[in-house]
Amino acid sequence: MKSFLKDVLMCSLGAYGGPETHISVFIDILVVKKKYLSEKDLIELTALCSILPGPTSTQVITSVGYRTGGPKLAMLTMLVWSLPVLVIMTLLSFLYQLLALGSISFDFLRFIGPMAVGFIAVAAVRIGRKVVTDALTALLLVLSAAATWFIRSPWIFPAVLIAAGSAASLLSGEKSQWNRVSISPPWRYLILFLLLAAGTLAAALLFAHPLVQIAENFYRYGYLVFGGGQVVVPVMHTELVQVSQYMTNEEFLTGYGLVQGLPGPMFSFAAYAGGMAARGSTVFIQILGAAAGGIGIFLPGLLLIFFVYPVWESLKQIRGIQTALRGITAAAGGMIAASAVVLIQSSGIGISSISVMLLSAALLLSGKIPAPLIVALMLVIGMVL
Repeated sequence: MKSFLKDVLMCSLGAYGGPETHISVFIDILVVKKKYLSEKDLIELTALCSILPGPTSTQVITSVGYRTGGPKLAMLTMLVWSLPVLVIMTLLSFLYQLLALGSISFDFLRFIGPMAVGFIAVAAVRIGRKVVTDALTALLLVLSAAATWFIRSPWIFPAVLIAAGSAASLLSGEKSQWNRVSISPPWRYLILFLLLAAGTLAAALLFAHPLVQIAENFYRYGYLVFGGGQVVVPVMHTELVQVSQYMTNEEFLTGYGLVQGLPGPMFSFAAYAGGMAARGSTVFIQILGAAAGGIGIFLPGLLLIFFVYPVWESLKQIRGIQTALRGITAAAGGMIAASAVVLIQSSGIGISSISVMLLSAALLLSGKIPAPLIVALMLVIGMVL
């Protein structure tokens, strides 16, 4: 167990970027070097986790832990994988207070926001290329982008995902998509998942305390989002910046930009956002806010993996799951594209911000300079200028 968790830590410290990059690290360490599973097995696990809502790469490595040592090792795997960057992002949620306390200008951070917009634009392009496979998925991407552009409300995101998945199933033309298979899933995890979803929602309706609201928000993000950290950005931005106004657009983009320079899961941005949302009281409350954000966003995916993984071999035989996923991923691509436009507008259409955005996108697309170095470069430019 200790040897496996050490390898998981090496994955966490060496995994930069989105799920695609993380999977390549998993192949190198867990498949090629340590042979915990075959590459075919890892690809199948990736397909499974792509179907489920939640952070894909986190669910993949948690599934490897489950396969290797059962639920206990799976839980420890997720902690070792996500905890280092969650702690760092929690500390970064105090960044603005520390700068203000020391009377340090925020100007050196001014290029991080436009850089983050450039990263999101690149994610939109890359995901669009991946999910648009025919006229239907192209249409679903465009319609999803339009819906989330014109309707700035948190409920639009789950509605768009459900509608896109349903449309893909209905218009596929395939018969008997939902073929019967024999499964015996561990229902307790699904029941706990649903109870927490209903419980956090009820608590948020009854109590206005920020920690309760943060817990409900981030738990909901965890079960509404398919794919990597880029996919959750439009959902978070709409609710945390535009609706609840927990933070400014600049503060949101600064946190998202900084997480690009850190290893581990990009969903760790939730710790920064949760901490920022809980500002204004005590340090302890802000730490609790960061913990509520981090735990809340990872927990749904963990519970769903515990529920689904034991019956994965049977679920692979249900054709309707893959069919609906085509529509869901296309919709997610449209949501990211719309969010990129919204964030560009929110950041201001100035020469400097547009130049930084384009430069960051070009460097990232070149593949020659890793994201952490681009983040460091923008911080240095901000300090110099």
